Amino acid sequence: MIKMTDLYMLFCSIIMKSDAEELMPRLLPVETCGIETGEDVNLNEPPRNPQEYLRQVQLEASLCPDVVVAKIDPKKLRKKQTVNVSLMGCQAAPQGFSPSLKWQRQQVSNFSEIRRSISKHRLHWSGQALDDNVLMPKQDAEEQWKKFCLGENVYLNSPPTDHVTEDPGLDYVKVGFPPFLSIVSRLNQATVSAVLEYLINWFEEREFVPQLGRWQYALLACLEKPLLPEAHSLIRQLARRSSEVRTNLEHQEDERLSPLNLMICLVARYFDQNDLADKED
Repeated sequence: MIKMTDLYMLFCSIIMKSDAEELMPRLLPVETCGIETGEDVNLNEPPRNPQEYLRQVQLEASLCPDVVVAKIDPKKLRKKQTVNVSLMGCQAAPQGFSPSLKWQRQQVSNFSEIRRSISKHRLHWSGQALDDNVLMPKQDAEEQWKKFCLGENVYLNSPPTDHVTEDPGLDYVKVGFPPFLSIVSRLNQATVSAVLEYLINWFEEREFVPQLGRWQYALLACLEKPLLPEAHSLIRQLARRSSEVRTNLEHQEDERLSPLNLMICLVARYFDQNDLADKED
């Protein structure tokens, strides 16, 4: 009695030994390769005519092994090969801390208009000259991007100096560069996602600051839809962390409440993560 495994092996052997022409009919009449006719085919010399070119291709194909195993260097693989999208929702807002549906709809409308304006004028703003002190980091320079966006005072957790200098201009190195349109319009989608990830990683371990909110808003405004899986996971992480910080606020007059609500609102209402949305009290 023939087992199913025997039939499978027999089938595989028939397929492997069958003539290639039975599986893939010829589209052009090609003479038999020189290996079978005894005719020499030199692969080191350029073909002198179409027939000789086709013979060389046929010979090269016959020299290829039936099975090829790729040699992959694990060190060259990216560290993050799997995207984990958590379905965990946001923490519910304390009583009186949740925004109204009317407020949320208005924020989504404003945000949508800003996105359209950025998309329409991206080429114009990307062509604007940057000041000499604006040195944008490379895409993979995570720590430099944190300093660039948040400023050294926040990044190093050092209090700002209170003394007034004669120069009325801001020291952006200390306080962070705002997300000027001339800056964010230069960022491609890979850089937008990367910088957003860097700032969210920073936010996971620290408190909310105004510089962070401005950059998060600007990067979300530059994030193209439909979202890639990595971006989908990032914005959900942002909303959850915003809700976590919000639960620790002591009073409704806290200046962080509105931007935290805004981050949750945009992720849930604009980017269609409806399970994260705030409900009216």
